Amino acid sequence: MRATRNLSILAQVPDLRHGVERRSVKDIVCEKLALLIGTGVLQIGDQLPGERELASAFGVSRETVRGAVQVLALRGIIDVSHGARSRVVNTDIGSLQAGLMPVRDIDHYEIEDVHSARLLIERQVVADAAENIDDATLAALDRSLIEQERAKGDPLRFLIFDREFHSAIYHAASNQLLADLVTDLYAYMMEHRRSAMSRPGAIEASRADHRAIVKALRARDRDAVIAAFGRHLERIYRSTKTVLTDRKDGRPPEAKAANSKRG
Repeated sequence: MRATRNLSILAQVPDLRHGVERRSVKDIVCEKLALLIGTGVLQIGDQLPGERELASAFGVSRETVRGAVQVLALRGIIDVSHGARSRVVNTDIGSLQAGLMPVRDIDHYEIEDVHSARLLIERQVVADAAENIDDATLAALDRSLIEQERAKGDPLRFLIFDREFHSAIYHAASNQLLADLVTDLYAYMMEHRRSAMSRPGAIEASRADHRAIVKALRARDRDAVIAAFGRHLERIYRSTKTVLTDRKDGRPPEAKAANSKRG
């Protein structure tokens, strides 16, 4: 009798799995591009980086990038014109999630709360990554550092590589639930992070942080990774808070920075 009942349950498995989709690499890249738009890294009117840069950032072929862009073009999010760079024309990406929550929901929290959460959770995640990271991920991080060097002076391009850099580390950890959670925390105020990365020396400072993080990861040194990420998170907190404060004052961050230099 029990065997018959078990067979009955097994017969339902296809129905229980209904809705679980196998995503192609093109689908994943399409989602990554949509998240860049939804979180404010790419804004309306922005031109997309070239296919080579995007292929390098995502670790895929140029043909895959081209297919993903075409999907977003069909959805009216990206405009593809012959002889010109594709550009963002719509930021409505629907209910897509960066990690565990819909895009931009993390922005509802105060910066101090988000910073405290990142210090508490993210350092644990990267410490775990130090013990579990594989050679393939380390090689991908090395390639990212090279591309970040080439992105100096280009905050938009840098942030694309920055997101993939952080994501690779988060998902090198053994706890994927926490990896998804810190992915949400990373996405906090990304629109303002773009302004922060436009400030003189900001990209160079982040690159230096990233090099220290990769060095610690390669040594599988938990304490060194925690310390390197702690310094990086403090830098992100201070620079983002400065941008938010400047915007509350009603002046662009660049104007305020110029006034402080004259003072």
